[in-house]
Amino acid sequence: MADDTGYRGDAARLYDRQVSVSDRDDAGFYRERAKSVDGPALELACGTGRVYLELLRAGVDVDGIDLSSDVLDVLREKVDDEGLEPSVWQADMTEFTVDREYDLIYCPFNSVQHLRTADDQLGALESVYDALAPGGQFVFDVFVPSFDLVCEEYGEWQSEDVEFDGEPHTFRTRTQITDEVEQWFSVENELHRDEELVFEERLQLTFLPKRELELLARISPFDSWDVAGGFDGEPIEDGDTTQVWTMEKSV
Repeated sequence: MADDTGYRGDAARLYDRQVSVSDRDDAGFYRERAKSVDGPALELACGTGRVYLELLRAGVDVDGIDLSSDVLDVLREKVDDEGLEPSVWQADMTEFTVDREYDLIYCPFNSVQHLRTADDQLGALESVYDALAPGGQFVFDVFVPSFDLVCEEYGEWQSEDVEFDGEPHTFRTRTQITDEVEQWFSVENELHRDEELVFEERLQLTFLPKRELELLARISPFDSWDVAGGFDGEPIEDGDTTQVWTMEKSV
């Protein structure tokens, strides 16, 4: 089971505000992947719907799961006036079950890195495999660990002034290594209004270099896999910052 539900209460609403201005290329990528298959899609860790709602608005038959019920509430509230009916529910990606088969299951924005143990990682891959139709694909992206970034920025608080609920606040975040042997790190987030702490949370993640993911793929139920160095589909090479993995279930 994942270590934390993440993004509860006010944190869920602030998270939605922050990711809504993200300039990542992933939403369009996953939308087009979902439109290219014949059957339904399922998003793991769909959060407040930054990617999920892009697919839903494009007419894709898509479901979503997330460990946090609070982010799902935010997702539903966002489409109250659009006439859309999101099909999302609370579930753990390491041991979920579904009542239909999917041609595509995807997990965007480094969310697989919340699975810190081999048992959780393999549990997720087995659950995904079982939920896929024959010939279905599991697609996800994670970042390429950067030693320069770890040395330069990890351990230091980063602050920015934000508006939240119509009032000025200060948001602080810090990423730091928590276990060098296991290659685990944490992301700490705090929101302050003047001197008052509005919320604080600590998310636990793991680095996932390409070789580790390849070993996981080899012992998973999947029959084939490949990795690109970004959302353009080009082969991965030194200097790329994103790994985009596609694992396929045999027909």
